Amino acid sequence: MTTARWALLISATACLLLSGCRVSKPGQAESRTVQWFKLHVSVKGKNDRNPLSATTENIKGGQEAFGHYCVVCHGLDGQNTGVPFAATLSPPVPSLASDEVQRYSDGQLKWIIENGISPSGMPASHGILSDDEMWSIVVYLRHLPRAGSLGEPRVYSGEETEDDSK
Repeated sequence: MTTARWALLISATACLLLSGCRVSKPGQAESRTVQWFKLHVSVKGKNDRNPLSATTENIKGGQEAFGHYCVVCHGLDGQNTGVPFAATLSPPVPSLASDEVQRYSDGQLKWIIENGISPSGMPASHGILSDDEMWSIVVYLRHLPRAGSLGEPRVYSGEETEDDSK
């Protein structure tokens, strides 16, 4: 067989194999499998304990740290309020109040904040946030406000801040 025929055969085979590939929303079984794998295997820190208690001061501190790093993707309330792309990413940005997220231990949530989740859009904050800031965000995640109660991030609302007007 000539080189040209081999190339044609390989190209035709590749086209046939790839023609059935398409991106689609995962089904329930696939979603449950991935969630179980993340919860029990890939996300570390399950037994790490949060050194910060759920005081008003620590919740406020967590909300402040969350406001500096997380609101662009998760909204001010952690439930994607006002984030225009949250549902269209693949995988979608989860509501941090969801059972899926709240099932993680405090240590796992801190591990996710610190290391991110690949291949999702969740970035690692290691070297950006301190351990105390990450732990305070975990405290805030356990005490999120009602969805929509804080409005949407200014970056999406078009509202000017005092710093913008100077």
